[in-house]
Amino acid sequence: MRDELINQTRLVLPFDIEEFIFEESFQKINEYGLNSLSFNHHINEFHLLPPIKKSFKIICLAFNYTDQGSWMRFGKNPPKEPVIYLKPRTALIGSGDDIICPNFVNELDYEGELAFAIGKNCRKVDEADALKYVAGYFLLNDISARDIQFVDKQYTRAKGFDTFGPCGPWLTTSDEIPNPCNLHLSTKVNGETRQDSYTKNMVLDINKIIHSLSKTMTLEPGDIISTGTPSGTALSMASNLKYLKHNDIVEVEIEKLGKITNRVIFAN
Repeated sequence: MRDELINQTRLVLPFDIEEFIFEESFQKINEYGLNSLSFNHHINEFHLLPPIKKSFKIICLAFNYTDQGSWMRFGKNPPKEPVIYLKPRTALIGSGDDIICPNFVNELDYEGELAFAIGKNCRKVDEADALKYVAGYFLLNDISARDIQFVDKQYTRAKGFDTFGPCGPWLTTSDEIPNPCNLHLSTKVNGETRQDSYTKNMVLDINKIIHSLSKTMTLEPGDIISTGTPSGTALSMASNLKYLKHNDIVEVEIEKLGKITNRVIFAN
């Protein structure tokens, strides 16, 4: 596809998606005119990689949906600032890739989430200007080993295994999503709907998240922020029968952003 873009536009384009999005290439393609470009490929011809691979930081939020009720474990009231943990970029896989879980994990859970990538450096950003720093949106399934999570009393190891971050299917640029806080989100396991919510149910919206995080740390191009998960996880249902099993198929879908599908494989 890169070669086709070069042939049609006569532009010099980079090999990496990060350079394409965060440098001037994407702007040049837009100026050329996307509607004048033509492609003759079906999506099934491609192996979809994670939309962003060279992220400096993957920041995930907890207790951020009003319909989840999990913030009750955090306190009597929902948090006023982001409650965060970091996920390693080695966890990222694309749609169609397998989630490989070690056999010693007994309570494997799914968390369908709206994620976004930062497009330019930001520090101490005003809430009203925060969306200007978003490059685009995609889906992330924040896979979690709950039994390890409760032993460790924190999240990093339980959510940091290789392949525990399915994401994609692609980066939808921010100009295509004027209101990211009004999108339908669903998660299915083997065709059964487990999560069915809307991003408007987030406790802290994206403007607030960026504003708050940028007061703590500089956000850089390619940083990924995942906005938390709604009700319907196996943990929220308190049923061992709902935890993921070998060969389960997990689908996360968000309105206007697409769907990611991954199979669960338990292995030594």
